[in-house]
Amino acid sequence: MLSRRLVELFRWVDPGPGSSHLVSDTAGWWRDPAALADLGPALAGLFPAARPTVVVAPEATGLLLGPLVAVAAGAGFLPAYKDGGERRRVGALRWAETSPDHRGHRQRLGLDTARLGPADRVLLVDDWVDSGAQLDALHRVVATTGAEVVGAVAVVTTCPPAVAERLRLRTLLTGDRL
Repeated sequence: MLSRRLVELFRWVDPGPGSSHLVSDTAGWWRDPAALADLGPALAGLFPAARPTVVVAPEATGLLLGPLVAVAAGAGFLPAYKDGGERRRVGALRWAETSPDHRGHRQRLGLDTARLGPADRVLLVDDWVDSGAQLDALHRVVATTGAEVVGAVAVVTTCPPAVAERLRLRTLLTGDRL
């Protein structure tokens, strides 16, 4: 089962002196060919009847995970860029600011909304959802295009159940399994 394999491949890392907490290391998920092959179909399968036309995922890990889900769902892919991140693109982006994340930081996420319209059904994808701030911002940007967000999927969630319900978030793992 994929979720068991993801737990086996995951580890917490001590970043060293001066750090007050451990850091998640998900690199094992990307290194294992079987886990990598199974992630897209498993996440797309969390919304089997959704029929998304496009998957939207934030950089950086979303640029890997989003296309895996899009291919499995038979949908296209649009990256959401973080302000200050590397962006090789043409066209204007529509931006939304996040609420403070689990570290208290705000981010700006930008999406090429010229590539979305009212006929689109959007599935949001992320690797780990803690506060839901990024998905909230993406919901707002997608809404400006008239497209419908059919749901959100993630590998791991540590957000409160009320946040997951509001975001229509389904996941493979909860943080307590790690």
